[in-house]
Amino acid sequence: MFILDSRVMSRATTSLSSQNTIKTPCIGVCSTGIGDSVCRGCKRFSHEVIHWNGYSQDEKRFVDKRLSSFLSQACSHKCTVTDRALLQWQLDTQQVRYTAAHDEYCWLFQLLKAGAGQIRNPDKYGFRVHAPWNDLSLVALRDAIDEDFWILSTAHYDRYQATPDLFEQG
Repeated sequence: MFILDSRVMSRATTSLSSQNTIKTPCIGVCSTGIGDSVCRGCKRFSHEVIHWNGYSQDEKRFVDKRLSSFLSQACSHKCTVTDRALLQWQLDTQQVRYTAAHDEYCWLFQLLKAGAGQIRNPDKYGFRVHAPWNDLSLVALRDAIDEDFWILSTAHYDRYQATPDLFEQG
C-alpha cells in the first residue's frame, strides 16, 4: 500500500534517493481539470497533478511506485509475460518508450499502448493473454487494463485520501 505521507517520506525512501530522476507520468489527457479526483490519463490524484513540480524526487518516486504497482497488477491479471527478454527486445526494436525500472507488465502495457492494433501474434512479443480475455482484440484488452488501472487508483484514493483516518488522534 502506497500513501503519500510526508511524515514517512524521509524515513521510507532515503535509500531510494540515488535512483534516476522520475519524469512526470502525464500523458496529456488530464481529467482533474473537469473535476475528477483521479486523472483518467496518468491515474495520479488531483493534488499530485497540481503539486507535482513541487515534489522532491523521493515524493515523485513514491507516487511512481504506487502507479507502477497498480498498472502491473491490472496487466498481470489479464496477461502473462512469457519471455521478458523478447518483450524488451521488441520494445527496443519498435522504439517504444518504457521505463526500465518498472517491471515487465508495465513494459507490456506500453507496448499495447503503442501497437495493440498492429500485434497479430502475442507470442512473438513475449506475452500471452489469459483465457477469459482471449476473445478481446488487443485494443479492447488494452482499454480494459487501463480501466482496471483507473479503478485501482480510484479505490486507493477513496480509501486513503478521501476517507478520514479513523485511527488518527487529533
